[in-house]
Order: sequence, then structure tokens, then C-alpha cells
Amino acid sequence: MRPRRKIYGVLIFALVGFGAGLPAEGNLAAEQASDEALKHRFEYLSKSGNSNCSRAFMESIATLPAMAQLQGSCCSPMDEHRYIEQVKGLRKYKDITMIPADPYDLPAGIARQLIARYSVELTAQEQVAYDYAMKNSDEQGPCCCQCWRWRVYGGLAKYLIQEHGYTGEQVAAVWDLSDGCGGGEDHVHPQN
Repeated sequence: MRPRRKIYGVLIFALVGFGAGLPAEGNLAAEQASDEALKHRFEYLSKSGNSNCSRAFMESIATLPAMAQLQGSCCSPMDEHRYIEQVKGLRKYKDITMIPADPYDLPAGIARQLIARYSVELTAQEQVAYDYAMKNSDEQGPCCCQCWRWRVYGGLAKYLIQEHGYTGEQVAAVWDLSDGCGGGEDHVHPQN
């Protein structure tokens, strides 16, 4: 008899279907996933991602079907502990559908909408909030480099500031949980 872990892997592979990615309901799945399910998602996303930091990849987002998923890390290998923390932390934002529930599994349709928001002008007061997030987020911006994620999460910040009245502190918190650069070595837990 096969161990349960292998059966789950076979089921996930069967559902995914030869490189098609995790189910398009990635946000819902991430929101409801248990730790064990998140470990399986991590296993898949950390080894089967389709994203990279190239300009060509960023430009390809405009041509992808809305339900296509942008998966995996851009710059460094994913860290399982940090991934689980991020997905669980993002659950508190579930009522704002523009905040992806999984920083390593984004619907292309949402990415396109947020990239379009990136070029939106902010008022002077809104810019103060954005600038605060730039200075105080873990990556000193929406991503570690100015790739597609920079534009997606920069656009998300502008959306949150303009449509939900987010402060710079709130935007930085969302960015920190949404960091899709990979890695976890510089992530620390605050001492109580």
C-alpha cells in the first residue's frame, strides 16, 4: 500500500494536469488550506513555478488567459516555513479580492489589473503613504527587483491607498506578507 503522502502527490498531479498549474481557484484554495495542504502546495510551487524576473515574462502577462496562474518564486528558492506564514497571514485580507491569497500563485487577470494600477498618479497625501511603505517594507519596495511583481504589488499599493484608505504601515504589512522573491533566511520573528 502506498503511503498517504504519495497518494496526495498523485492526486495533486492529476488535478494539475501536466504543467497546467494548480487549480485556478488558487486564492480560495490557499485561504482554506491546512498546514499539510500548504506543504503540498509549497512542494508543487517551489519546483514547478513558471515565473521569472525577465521583461519578456512581464510583457507576456498581457497575453495570458485571465485564469492562468503566475506561479513560483522569481529570484530565490522558496522557504516552506515562510510560505506557510505568508499564506496564513494573508487570510486576514480575504475580503479584498485584489490582494492575492498566495504570493506564489497569482491569477494573471488580477496581475493585469494591478499592473494597470501601477501607473496611476497619487495625490500628495497618498504619495506619503506609498513612500512610507517603500522605506519601511522588508524589501524596501513591493519586490526585491523591479520585475513584474514590483508593478503588480506597486499597483496593489495604489489600489489599497486609493480605494481602501490604507496607510503606509498597512501597505508595508501587505507587501511583507506578499513577498514572492523567495528565501526566508533574512526573515525573523519579533521577540516577545
